[in-house]
Order: sequence, then C-alpha cells, then structure tokens
Amino acid sequence: MKLSMRLDATDGRARAATMTTGRGEIKTPVFMPVGTRAAVKTLDTRDLERLAPPIVLGNTYHLMERPGAELIAELGGLHRFMDWNGHLLTDSGGYQIFSLEPKITEAGATFRSVYDGSAVELSPERSVEVQELLGADIAMVLDVCSALPSTRDDLRQALELTLRWAQRSKDTHRRADQAQFGIVQGGVEVDLRRESAERTVAIGFDGYAVGGLSVGESRPAMVPALAATTAVLPVDSPRYFMGLGDPVGLVEAVHNGIDMFDCVLPTRLARHGTALTGEGRLNLKNLRFARDDRPIDPQFDHPLSARYSRAYVRHLLVTGEPTAGRIITLHNLAWLADLTARMRQAIENRRFDELRAEIWATWAPEETLPEV
Repeated sequence: MKLSMRLDATDGRARAATMTTGRGEIKTPVFMPVGTRAAVKTLDTRDLERLAPPIVLGNTYHLMERPGAELIAELGGLHRFMDWNGHLLTDSGGYQIFSLEPKITEAGATFRSVYDGSAVELSPERSVEVQELLGADIAMVLDVCSALPSTRDDLRQALELTLRWAQRSKDTHRRADQAQFGIVQGGVEVDLRRESAERTVAIGFDGYAVGGLSVGESRPAMVPALAATTAVLPVDSPRYFMGLGDPVGLVEAVHNGIDMFDCVLPTRLARHGTALTGEGRLNLKNLRFARDDRPIDPQFDHPLSARYSRAYVRHLLVTGEPTAGRIITLHNLAWLADLTARMRQAIENRRFDELRAEIWATWAPEETLPEV
C-alpha cells in the first residue's frame, strides 16, 4: 500500500485529514522535523519517540553523499539505519540545486560536493534510485527551484524543466510501497503557479508539494501564489508546503488548504537560543531571563521542556553548554506539534479563523491579515 487520504473535517479551505500508508496513519495538519543526515540535530531516536512526530524528513543529497544510499540499503534501509519506526519522507536533492549554484541541463544538475568539493551529478532518475534505496515512505521528484525575485522567463524555464523531470521521475519510479509526490513551481506568478499545478496533476502523483516559495519573498506575494496552487490540486491528495516553519506561515498555509510542512527553522533557532512560545520568539540569552524561574513557555506544559527554567537554560547558553540547544530543540518541536494539533482541533470545531487571528496577533502584530 502506498498512500490514501481521508478528509475528516474542513473549515473554509482549511483541512483536517488522515493519511494512511502501509506503515500507519498520519493526522494532518502535520509538521515534519528535519533529519538531514538521518538525525534531527542534537536529538536521537529516543527523543523522537518521546516527541512522537508521525513523520520525519531525510535529505536525499546528504545521505547520497555520506554514507551513501547503497550502504544504507545494504544495512536494511533508512528506517533501520536510524532505528526509526515512524514514517519517513525524503526530499529529492532539489534544494541543493537551488543553494549550490549548479550547472543545470536537460539531463540533470552538476554541482560541487559540500564535503570534499568533488563534482556531484544528480538526475531525476538518480534521485528516484537513491530514494528507493533509502526506502522512504514518501519520495519527492527532482525539481528546479528558482531564486526570488526571478524574471518571468527564468520562472517559465524552471517550470517547464521541472515538469519534464517530473515525468521522467514517474516513469522511473518502481517501488510499490513508496508514494511519490510531484512538485509545483512558478515563483509568485499566479498564472504560472496555476499552470504548473494543472500540468503536474495531469502527470499524476500520490501527493503534491508547493516548492519555490518561502525563499525570501514577502508574505503578500506568497499567499496569492499559494492559493492559486491549492485551488487546482486534488481534494483527495496530500498537499505539502516545502520549507515552511514559522507559526504565521503555517497557519496561513493551512488556511489555504495545505496539510504537511517541514523546515529547519525550529531546530536552527534552538541552537542559537531562541524558543517558540505563546508570547512569540524568546531569545533566552537575554539578561532579563537570568533570574526568571518560569518554564520556557508557561502556557505550554510539556514534560520534555517545562521542567527547565528560563534562568537555567540561559545559564547553559551563555556558558556554551550544548545541552541548551537540545532542550530548546525539544521544546520548539513539541511546541510546533502542539500548534498543528490546535489547528486540527480548530478545524474540527469550525473555529479556525479564531486561531488564525490569535497567531497573527502574537507573531505578526504589525501586519494585516490577508484576505486571500
């Protein structure tokens, strides 16, 4: 069994759903922690089991480079390699095409290894092969993500090449127990987004992702492009916004019909001392927390982080103890999991607009709620 999806509740365009695979169920909306090299930074699998995310993301490019997809397959696949029994999604390596200034041709992309500087070649077919060797439950097609701003001609070229690569990825994919998702491109051009979505759906995938957004564009530019995309995507297929992790972004994406997210933001912020809370972002290195005996977020009583005071975590941060990053990482991931659970409950109770307004008031008080 690859994947099926059942809509459990809607509130406007916001959706609460249940995705089912041969491995089990995933309730949505869902945030996927990023385990780039088969580990979420500062955490181990026991931590993940206590956090209990239904799905974790792995990075195809990094695992292909170190230790190698063939070696992971020899050792039983990525689930066994990292001793994780939950779901895994692997990206395609497309973000490396975006970030490592590659040479892009019809055949694929060539860029320099971040490990040893050697030339790395990644084609749609090789990306599929690597992800099948890794054995993820959900695999992504290789796409071309344009930097923003980009010219319309550049966006068109990336869109067309992404579609040709998507067809090649589908034609190559053979693993019967692995779902494959297509990726929609088009920058912030509403008509290109709509066209890309329509043509990607016509190829036919188990789910669909929104790529090439949340890469530096403004929220007023992002939201119409997102809305144009989800308006075209099938109601009974999962929708995944790639690389989105801030609370306002998440609630806006759900408002526009998105089900799944991933981002390094909560773990990166944690390593630099910043916690996600009901008050907004807190930089726990700040001197004002030196004698603060309250938990990181008094509004969020989670056993993995509520036992530690702000004063204690600040002490760890200013003395360079790596335990601080681990504590805040656990907190931030638990906090985002709670936010998605609250969104699901709000959808079920048809009170999503109230939660949306609450998140905006806390996290973006200077901005205006978009009408889209």
